[in-house]
Formats: sequence, structure tokens, C-alpha cells
Amino acid sequence: MKKMLILILLTAVISGCTIVRIDTSDIDNIVNVVLSKDNTLYNRVGRGYKYYIPRGVSYIDSTDLNEKFYSEGVYYFLYIDAIGYFHQREVDFEEDSDAYYSKEIDARDKQGYILIKEQDDLYYIQFMYNFAKIEAVTTYSKLNDVILNASYILSTVQFNDNVIELMLNDDFFTAREETYDIFSAVETIETDLSRQYIELVDQEELESR
Repeated sequence: MKKMLILILLTAVISGCTIVRIDTSDIDNIVNVVLSKDNTLYNRVGRGYKYYIPRGVSYIDSTDLNEKFYSEGVYYFLYIDAIGYFHQREVDFEEDSDAYYSKEIDARDKQGYILIKEQDDLYYIQFMYNFAKIEAVTTYSKLNDVILNASYILSTVQFNDNVIELMLNDDFFTAREETYDIFSAVETIETDLSRQYIELVDQEELESR
């Protein structure tokens, strides 16, 4: 993969700084730079939370607290663990030495992890941070761009305590608590991820001709 250096202008709303240089050829650097910022900008409001979608990423639809995005051939699935946030549960993650990339995250007093597994020249990403998680499947050429976009989305998630408490009192999470606790993918999400594998393989074959 070609080494790419990009200049990202972060407004005063996001960082209070001017320009931050991010070496996008290195996952550690992408995550460290983006998650170190106190990002408060948002352009999307969900039920009990809000966050920022970076330019080039399009919102598609929502299911309960979960949302779906699309950018340059890649689907992103956002899961919100509102119950975990409400109870401030600790992240339980054990690094996997067999994975392509596996690392626990502790940035700005918020916990998370990144787990990337490679299969058939495709990369399955689980990126959890700040009681939210993004899953995606991508090719190697787009892997770091997906991590960059996911970093911005997850780092800007802000919860509305009053709304979440009302949802808990209103039994919104009844029969859903186990699902949200473990970020289980519902059947439709699993189907979409499987379809994405096929689409990416077809796309790679076309580009190689």
C-alpha cells in the first residue's frame, strides 16, 4: 500500500487547534491522533446520543440504536451500548495474537479495542470505543481509511443521560439488554456483512482485469 500523508484541518470546535498531520499508513497513529482530541462536533442525532459523520461517509438507515453507513464500497455498522454506558461497565477484552491487528484502547479516560481479522484477502473490523462499536468488512487498500472514518465517528459519540434514563424507565430495553450488552449482530446485519464479502470480491476481480 502506498504511504499516504494527509493534512486534516480540525476546526476550533473539534480540537481547538489548527492543523493536525496524520500518517494514514499507520493504524496506531490514526487512532492515537484522532482519539486524543476532545471532539464535540456532531451532525447526526440518534436516540439518546449524537455524533459526527465525516465527509464522504453517508448515513443509510437505523434500527433501534444501531445505524448503518456507506462510503466508497464499504458498509459501516454502528452499535450503541446505552446500557453499558448507563452502568459505566468496564471493557473486557483480551488481545488476540493470531489476529491481523488486536489492541486494547484507553484514551481520554474512555475504553475500547480494535480487532481486525483477515480472511480470503478481506478484513473484518471490530472497533469499539466509548460504549459504541463499528463493524465493517473491507479490502486492504481501504483498511486504513475505514479505521480513520470509524475513529472520527466513535470519538464524537456523546450520550444524553436524560433520554437514556427515560428509555430505561420506559422499558425500551426490555428483551434487548442482552443484545446491546454484547453488541450481537441481528440476522439482517449478518446478512448484509455476508453480502458485502461477495460484493468486495466481485469488485476486486473486476479491478484486476
